[in-house]
Amino acid sequence: MDGGSGLNIMYTKTLDAMGLDRARIRLTRVPFHDVVPGKQAMPLGQIDLPITFGDSTNYRMETLTFKVVGFHGTYHVILGRLCYAKFMVVPNYTYLKLKMSGPCGVITIGTSF
Repeated sequence: MDGGSGLNIMYTKTLDAMGLDRARIRLTRVPFHDVVPGKQAMPLGQIDLPITFGDSTNYRMETLTFKVVGFHGTYHVILGRLCYAKFMVVPNYTYLKLKMSGPCGVITIGTSF
């Protein structure tokens, strides 16, 4: 959860762990900045994936575009402002929770540890 990032980022290690074919990655030649401190980073490409928040009784699903990067990171993915806007999320950084509207009320997403 990174409200300061303008990108949704997925690492190749996560892509491979999900069993997704790298042939689904669309090439892009647009670099980005501020993910690797002081350096420009070039993604391997981008991929569109359906993302679901919630449970079987109350959920939201949207398709997000992720920049796929070949370097290692601490997380599996980084969800940025593009994700927040698409899901109309309200982030709470103090409690590390996301809240969004679902068909049956508010969906609250917290940490997994």
